[in-house]
Amino acid sequence: MMTLYGIPNCDSVKKARAWLAEHGTACVFHDFKKQGVPEAALDRWLAATGWEPLVNRKGTTWRSLDDTAREAVQDAASARALMLAQASVIKRPVVEWDDGTITVGFSAEEWSQRL
Repeated sequence: MMTLYGIPNCDSVKKARAWLAEHGTACVFHDFKKQGVPEAALDRWLAATGWEPLVNRKGTTWRSLDDTAREAVQDAASARALMLAQASVIKRPVVEWDDGTITVGFSAEEWSQRL
């Protein structure tokens, strides 16, 4: 079964979950706030997408970091460390689809093509 990772009060996650429900697609929801970021899953995402798409540079968590912390994110290892420490810096939702592919963010158009 597909897994949707995110934070329940995130607007993109809300839209994604509503869209999936409208289309009768069941999924497991993994709440970063309650369950944390699973390291093995994060490693899969990094391998599949690279680190850049996973770091939400437009979000409030990123903007609230000091310059030194932001400048320290230079590669997959430094991005991984930040994402484990601050789950809210991960762009949401991250979806592990039934076929094993991984997507970051919500796009009704792209998701329609998947289903």
